[in-house]
Amino acid sequence: MGSPDTASPPVTLRFLGAAGTVTGSKYLLSIGNRHILVDAGMFQGDKKWRERNWRPFPHPAHEITDILITHAHMDHVGYLPALVKEGFSGTIWATPGTIRLTQIVLRDAGYLQVMEAREAQKGGYSKHADPKPLYTPEDVEVTLTMLRAVDYDQPLDLDDDICATWVRAGHILGSASIHLQIDSRSVLFSGDLGRHDPPVLKPRAKPPAADWVLMESTYGDREHAEPDRPHENMAAAIRRTVERGGHILMPAFAIDRTEAVLKAITDLMRAKRIPSIPVFVDSPMGLNALDVYRDLSLDELKDDIEIDDFLGIPQLTEARTSDDSKRINTFRHSCIIVSSSGMLEGGRVLHHLERILPGKQHCLIITGYQATGTRGRALIDGARNVKIHGQYIPVRAEVVQDREFSAHADASDLIDWLRDLDREPHTVFLTHGEGRASRALAERITEELGWNVVLPGHGEVVSLRPIRREGNQT
Repeated sequence: MGSPDTASPPVTLRFLGAAGTVTGSKYLLSIGNRHILVDAGMFQGDKKWRERNWRPFPHPAHEITDILITHAHMDHVGYLPALVKEGFSGTIWATPGTIRLTQIVLRDAGYLQVMEAREAQKGGYSKHADPKPLYTPEDVEVTLTMLRAVDYDQPLDLDDDICATWVRAGHILGSASIHLQIDSRSVLFSGDLGRHDPPVLKPRAKPPAADWVLMESTYGDREHAEPDRPHENMAAAIRRTVERGGHILMPAFAIDRTEAVLKAITDLMRAKRIPSIPVFVDSPMGLNALDVYRDLSLDELKDDIEIDDFLGIPQLTEARTSDDSKRINTFRHSCIIVSSSGMLEGGRVLHHLERILPGKQHCLIITGYQATGTRGRALIDGARNVKIHGQYIPVRAEVVQDREFSAHADASDLIDWLRDLDREPHTVFLTHGEGRASRALAERITEELGWNVVLPGHGEVVSLRPIRREGNQT
């Protein structure tokens, strides 16, 4: 590229989510009078963050022309219908896999929003006399008409000298990092990055270089263990619970985690490390997502993975209806119940949790990251009771955490991803992490790479001026 163009429009980047917290990803790029949003996620976890979902969006929604989506988790797409409700009428760009999963996630979210508002009103545990949903299924259907597909590694011309490219991230099906070229400037949004060798999906691709990099830091202070006997913690808990005649509840994120959990169960049963007992998948969204993973035309699975590798359980039951779900409650023998949501914040898992937690014979196996303020985090931290449907439920069941399921890159994976950049960026912004994790990763980047690293605050605005580099590069 040539020297920086002094006539280039001013570009600012505003951190409207996942700054100082691990959820609610939203980054607003303003290029002159053009406004582009990268991700539109819901805040989850602590009440102080969840309440932000109900505040008016900090920028007029009707002025946003495009929304670019990295992947289909709720903390990256869950706020889309709220923006549409506020006046957004532009285009939402994502990979084909992300679009398929976003349709599932948002339809489920719209339904749950309405149901939770009704239950809160019926149960009288809302502070509002007439609690309303943040958005409705009708808002969701309008939102879905705005989704447009873009393939990996295919530059998308957004006009005004702006070009976007999606690069495989290996986190969940369809996940991507997004590289934006704005005249002589470039910004790279990591999205959520997968591990170097994910269990089901093809691994992430080499990231393109950029002047500014926004990178997630969820596990910035941790290293994933690679034990000789994978998932032994989970296997031992299952064996103990079967001996007690109890039920095993495994909350799992409906998108990707359900598939990883089923693969682990399949592997353990094939190796005879756990008994062959009935397994119920009780998650309408998870089952719909499973159907997407079955669609091999998306070309997302690793070359050595077959569908039977995570659906080869002899006694597998897909509980697709509410009646199917209710029948699990009457099952008298030991079984495994895989249900969502992964952080125990909503969905069918709450009904199972309400029944299982008081019983000493039962076991809860936590299979993923639990944000601060969620029921899952409270249970990991040793809570003796948790509030479900307005009532406090005692915790007497065994609670176990299996840390091997994470679909997030660990600290070394993140450093390796940065090393893969062809050149040093002007600034690395660490987002999507709790304070301790982000600070630890920032220190490591400074020590190992010597790069400029910043932990932006919520609502902070930074100017992205053309970078003048030594020699002929910019």
